[in-house]
Amino acid sequence: MKNLRLLIAAVCLCAFGLLPLTASAAETEIVLWHSYRAEEKTALEKVVADYNKANAGKVKVTTLAVPYDAFADKITATVPRGKGPDLFIFAQDRLGGWIEAGNTIEPIDFYLDDALKKRFIPSTVQAMTYRGTTYGLPLNYKSIALVYNKKLVPTPPKTSGELVTVAKKLTDKKSGRFGLAYSYADFYFHAALMNGFGGGVFDAKFNPTLNSPENLKSIDQLLKWIDKDGILPAEPSSALITSLFNDGKAGIVFSGPWFLGEIAKGIDYGIAPLPTLDEAGGKPMRPWMTVEGIYVTAPSKNKELAFDVAKFLTTTAAAKVLALEGRQSPANSEVYNDAEVSKDPQLKAFREQVEVAVPMPNVPEMTMVWSPATSAMNAILKKASKPKEALDKAQQQVAKDVAGLRKK
Repeated sequence: MKNLRLLIAAVCLCAFGLLPLTASAAETEIVLWHSYRAEEKTALEKVVADYNKANAGKVKVTTLAVPYDAFADKITATVPRGKGPDLFIFAQDRLGGWIEAGNTIEPIDFYLDDALKKRFIPSTVQAMTYRGTTYGLPLNYKSIALVYNKKLVPTPPKTSGELVTVAKKLTDKKSGRFGLAYSYADFYFHAALMNGFGGGVFDAKFNPTLNSPENLKSIDQLLKWIDKDGILPAEPSSALITSLFNDGKAGIVFSGPWFLGEIAKGIDYGIAPLPTLDEAGGKPMRPWMTVEGIYVTAPSKNKELAFDVAKFLTTTAAAKVLALEGRQSPANSEVYNDAEVSKDPQLKAFREQVEVAVPMPNVPEMTMVWSPATSAMNAILKKASKPKEALDKAQQQVAKDVAGLRKK
């Protein structure tokens, strides 16, 4: 009885604020999954620590780094069953599939207002939108741009004509030197030409358009660079491209921020937007953009708090940490007005590039495209098939697979 009276007295004192509640009794835990490593992980954890400090005693965000190769499958397997996190960070390419599967990602239009929407680069919000509904806040984006060796290329080319002129002067196949090197057989990289000519993989209703006249023109342009201009190496792998650039045997590379970490120390390099296409009336090359969004999971029991965390992670202050310390390109548009961020050449170049980048389609049908498109590219480049025949075959296969997907 004495112990009971003491317990009641303690509860009363807590209620009147005379005794502190313990953290475990007061704090709500919000679990956040991501796949960042190295400096990206450190920067994210710093921002999370700032949130936890500002909300001490109320909310505590716990992060878990999941290996990227297993991340998507882990989300698919755990979240719909209520076994996953409250929040997770992932690119938009799987968004449509998870939404169609159900009970995975919470729509957030209810929480959005005009002021919050204006925080972001518009195309990054577009990437978070599926069939007219917004499902996440954009955090960071990635796209390819033009990376050049300043010793070999003092001024980056701004047009395809300038590109060919510069690249021809640098190319010497006997010594294994090329003016330009990139993974042109990879459909992801070829998309910059495809979109530049006004092509794409789907129409407005997400019906496949792989064999469109515009896509065929982009293939013709690539073959011109390979066969007529002779400025590209044959069958360039990622390892070969890195080796050529580091050995001073490639003046220009088309690649993304992931390539920068592979550049050898001592090489003075620059980054610039991809050139415009003289052959397409001066339109810019338009690479695909992947956007890493922060998603509130549908089964979360703390959706409002989870969304509050997502908002904090996308503030200008948080974006500055992710940019300068994590070396990422934030979707927050305001951060690029910051003095330190605006004078950073890497951040500036990718910010310019994203103005013409195209969000990679986030619909489930996109998964049907990769294999046929890759087969078509290989057949064309190995001269095993004429471009139109290869694209027609790919179109037929994707149309068949999409029809099958929609019957399910």
